[in-house]
Amino acid sequence: MRICDLIEGKSPFISLEFFPPKEKDVWPNFFEEVDKLKELNPLFASVTYGAGGGTQDNTLEIVTRMKRDHGIEPITHLTSVGASSEKLDDFLQSLRDADIQNILALRGDPPRGQADFDFNSQEFKHATDVIEFICDRYPEMCVGGAAYPEPHPESPSIQSDLNMVNMKVQKGAEFLVTQMFFDNRLYFDYVERLKAMGANVPVLPGVLPILSLRSAKFILGLCGAAIPGKFLSALEKAHADGGDDAVYELGIAYAIKQAQELIDGGAPGVHLYTLNRAKACLEIVKSLKI
Repeated sequence: MRICDLIEGKSPFISLEFFPPKEKDVWPNFFEEVDKLKELNPLFASVTYGAGGGTQDNTLEIVTRMKRDHGIEPITHLTSVGASSEKLDDFLQSLRDADIQNILALRGDPPRGQADFDFNSQEFKHATDVIEFICDRYPEMCVGGAAYPEPHPESPSIQSDLNMVNMKVQKGAEFLVTQMFFDNRLYFDYVERLKAMGANVPVLPGVLPILSLRSAKFILGLCGAAIPGKFLSALEKAHADGGDDAVYELGIAYAIKQAQELIDGGAPGVHLYTLNRAKACLEIVKSLKI
C-alpha cells in the first residue's frame, strides 16, 4: 500500500527505520528484531539504501521479505549516487514487480574514500532529480523526501536548505521524514516555515534513542545533528557514574519525553531510528500515550 494513503487518518502513528546488515549470514538475527517490532503496528518501516552498503539486490530482497514474511509495509531508500536512468528504471521496475510502492528519494553521501566526488558530474545531481524521475515514470509510486530541522551540513544557509526541501515537494514528494534531532522547537519551527512556503505535506520527525555515549557520538558525527548542552552533560555524567547502563536509561527517558511532546504538539507521528534493536523501541512506544 502507498504510505501517502496510509498516513491519511492514521495520526498519530509510529514508523521505523532499519539499517540492515550487509552480510547475509546475520540476516536471521536482523529479521528476528524486525519481527519483535511487529507488535508496535508501525505504519511503515524504511530500509536504508544498499542494505548498509550492499547492493540493490540486497535492498530489494530485504523489503520484499519485510512485507511478505513480516507484514510490515516497507519503504526503500533510493539515492542519486551513481544512478543513471537505466539503473533507476531497472530497480524501480523490480520494486513494481515486488509490489513495493514506497520510496524515500535521497541524494546520498559521496562514495567512501572519494573526498573529491563531484555530484555535478552525475546524471542525477540532487534528490529532486530522483523525485522528478520517479513521479514522471512511475506515478503509482508514493515518494517521500528527507528534511533537515538542523540545516544539512553542506547547506550555505538555513533558507537555502528550506528552498531545496520545498523544491522536493514541488517536484512530487508527498511526505517528508526528518533527520534526527533533539530539540523539538527546531521541528515545529521548521514545519511552520515549510508551510509558509507552500510545502504543506506531512513532516515526520525522526527520533534517535541514545543507547550509549560512544555510538551516539559516532552517529551524530555522521549526520551533523547536535545534542543540547544540558542533555549532553547529563549523558556524560550518567556515563561517569553508571556506565552504559545509566546512559541507556537516560537516553530512553529522553526519547520518550521527546516523542510524547512531538505527538502532543501535533506531529503526525514519530519515526524511530531503531539501530536494529527492538528492545529500546518497544520500551519507548509502550510508554507513549497514543
